[in-house]
Amino acid sequence: MNDESLISKILHSIFFRKATGKAGRYASNTSRLFQLVKDVAGKLQTVGFKGNLAEFQSSVQLLIRMVKAYSSGAYKNLPWKSLVSIVAVLIYFVSPIDLIPDFLPVIGITDDIALVLWLIKTLGEDIRKFSEWEKNEKTINIG
Repeated sequence: MNDESLISKILHSIFFRKATGKAGRYASNTSRLFQLVKDVAGKLQTVGFKGNLAEFQSSVQLLIRMVKAYSSGAYKNLPWKSLVSIVAVLIYFVSPIDLIPDFLPVIGITDDIALVLWLIKTLGEDIRKFSEWEKNEKTINIG
């Protein structure tokens, strides 16, 4: 199964449709967003992505930082549609029952990885803008 058909199956699955249905409600509720971020961070620690999957973990951490910055009001330049897409993917990621259930060793996380990488490509410009903003926020101006 190539990446395109896996992504298509995920995006059309009942599991992703449910995640997308919840995403709007989560996106408009700061406490739900912070809980989701906590759940995603917990899953990242539990699964422990190493080696070749370190890039995937970095991508998920970037999405977490985007949601946290938006939720806290620090970053306002994230379009609503992009926020809802990120939230839907993160809801799908933390769900143990999805297209390929996470309890299946090794293969169970394949759909999660494919979906996150698809989202990173899809939101390329929004991610670039956020990364630039984040870099500027961390820069200390000594005048």
